[in-house]
Amino acid sequence: MTVDGMHSLPHIDSPPDSNQSPVQGNPESEIPEYFQWKATATRVLGGMLLVLFSPAILLLMLLVSLTSAGHGLYRQKRVGKRGQTFVMYKLRTMSRDAETATGPTWCQPGDSRITFVGRMLRYLHLDELPQLLNIARGEMDLIGPRPERPEFVEKLVEEIPGYAERLAVLPCVTGLAQINLPPDETTDCVRRKLVLDIEYIQTATLGLDFRILLCTALRMMGVRHGHAVRLFRLNRQTPLIESQTNVSEFDERETDPSIGLSNGYHQNENGKIPTPHVRSASTAPSRENRPVSTPRNPK
Repeated sequence: MTVDGMHSLPHIDSPPDSNQSPVQGNPESEIPEYFQWKATATRVLGGMLLVLFSPAILLLMLLVSLTSAGHGLYRQKRVGKRGQTFVMYKLRTMSRDAETATGPTWCQPGDSRITFVGRMLRYLHLDELPQLLNIARGEMDLIGPRPERPEFVEKLVEEIPGYAERLAVLPCVTGLAQINLPPDETTDCVRRKLVLDIEYIQTATLGLDFRILLCTALRMMGVRHGHAVRLFRLNRQTPLIESQTNVSEFDERETDPSIGLSNGYHQNENGKIPTPHVRSASTAPSRENRPVSTPRNPK
């Protein structure tokens, strides 16, 4: 099947579905066992949190509607687990019809399309609260890789080797990449986040999820500039290094003292994690380092 006219990528091994994106993900058997049982638990937790935060969500929707033209709730199609598309919910933080003139584009620092209230919601990550509905419906998880818009997934899969690996699990509200790295502005930003997405998929545990959740809570309370990630030992270094390493393989390589990491790996507190094939920012073609028409979750 195809989504929005995309035809060039291979299908994943799953039954036909009208909501299927033509992006290849890992077979179910390759997903770590932890993800098999946590999906049900997270769905129950998401439903409970949705009930708890529903009054706050309704009040924020009203605040957005009163301070700028348009509805307070924003809906957008995203690509989820194994290429399935779904409608993701957010509180609107941009002016109505923000992409009419420019088309889909990443949000840039100081973006004039963001409303005054929207800027505060983004800073505190309160605009993500409606995604508790997606979690309760089993379309998203609390922690993992962030979902991307289907019309741009094909481009990212073509430009970034290993990008489809992140589609092996449910997309998330927060994750290891989100607490460590700033919003995307170029494809190199996406490459760095992919390194952490793959690390999370390969090493996820209940303890790691709990630490990421606590770190996210501190960030929502304004604890920034790396303080929260260092407190929970979640800070990661993700330099753009040249590597042909497959994201699913581990092997031994000599340490490069110039970057303080093993070639083909990045470092976390548990040891070496294989780094997806990425290009050096200094040697990559110029098109790799300039912004492309891939948005950072515009609202």
